[in-house]
Amino acid sequence: MPQTPAALPIFDGHNDVLLRLIKKGVADVESHFLDGDGEGHLDLPRMQAGGFGGGLFAVFVPSPSTDPDADPADRKAKRREAMSGESYDLPLPAPLSLGEAQPTALAMAGILFKIERASGGRVKVCRTAAEIRDCLAKGVLATVLHFEGAEAIDPEFRSLELLYQAGLRSIGPVWSRPTAFGHGVPFRFPGSPDTGDGLTDLGKDLVRHCNRLRMMIDLSHLNEKGFWDVAELSDAPLVASHSNAHALCATTRNLTDDQLKAIRDSKGLAGVNFATSFLRADGQMTADTGLDVMLRHMDHLIEHLGEDGVALGSDFDGATIPSEIKDAAGLPNLVTAMRAHGYGETLMRKLCWENWVGVLERTWGG
Repeated sequence: MPQTPAALPIFDGHNDVLLRLIKKGVADVESHFLDGDGEGHLDLPRMQAGGFGGGLFAVFVPSPSTDPDADPADRKAKRREAMSGESYDLPLPAPLSLGEAQPTALAMAGILFKIERASGGRVKVCRTAAEIRDCLAKGVLATVLHFEGAEAIDPEFRSLELLYQAGLRSIGPVWSRPTAFGHGVPFRFPGSPDTGDGLTDLGKDLVRHCNRLRMMIDLSHLNEKGFWDVAELSDAPLVASHSNAHALCATTRNLTDDQLKAIRDSKGLAGVNFATSFLRADGQMTADTGLDVMLRHMDHLIEHLGEDGVALGSDFDGATIPSEIKDAAGLPNLVTAMRAHGYGETLMRKLCWENWVGVLERTWGG
């Protein structure tokens, strides 16, 4: 049965729990999420404990590992080591073909639908803003299917039509590595998001198809030229689901003030990313990062986007986040810090869930 809804629910712009779950490789993977496995950042019990009311659930197809037998913790430790020092520049993996990407993407989307079916009404895959509002009011976990990178979409966009009917409501043309649709940013610090060519002709067609379907286009991971291509072509609000302020952390993954102005002018939104390497002025991936650092990004984004243009985009299960949050159950610590910082209750509601629902409603329609 649904839980009693949180007094101030959190609707979150990005998580990678489906990637974590598919890597478990077990038949009843949905039970690990619903019953709680205590791994990573997200499972249903911890989300309920922390007031996590819903969010965009990403389908991200990982690149083949050069060492498939390596322990995931070892790979993460190597990445942390690579993203240390005063500067770093991680090489991007090679592009994935449609044939490589599509089976994994469909399997990950299938996990979300299995979770919904097995949840006994505790989880719903939402296709409208009204459904999200209803779930938040009733204490049902409101999930939105999102593709982080469009590698699983064919050049004729037949699969996009099919996936839309299944429930896909948000897509990013790229996750950092290049695709047939455009170019992402490398994990580089310090660095500008202006890292190369923008959308391809096929990428511009993707924007047009998404506009026709009223599907959200996610600008996080897209490079600056691609961002401006979308801004020129799209008739929808500009949205970066999990990106921070470049003025405060000069990583390629963050948004410049000019980009923030364009988002504001479109009545769009940016979701504050909890990843410490996108928060800290030194670009370091370390959990020993105070929430005051995150609040400085919120202040900057509010200044440049307005109170209606800022929300949360945690990157749970995909990033190193501040230890004061630790996982979804620690979200009340962030809410407490936001209140202590001086955010009033009207602004708190906007940041925690209303702004996300509002921008999805403006994008998807009523």
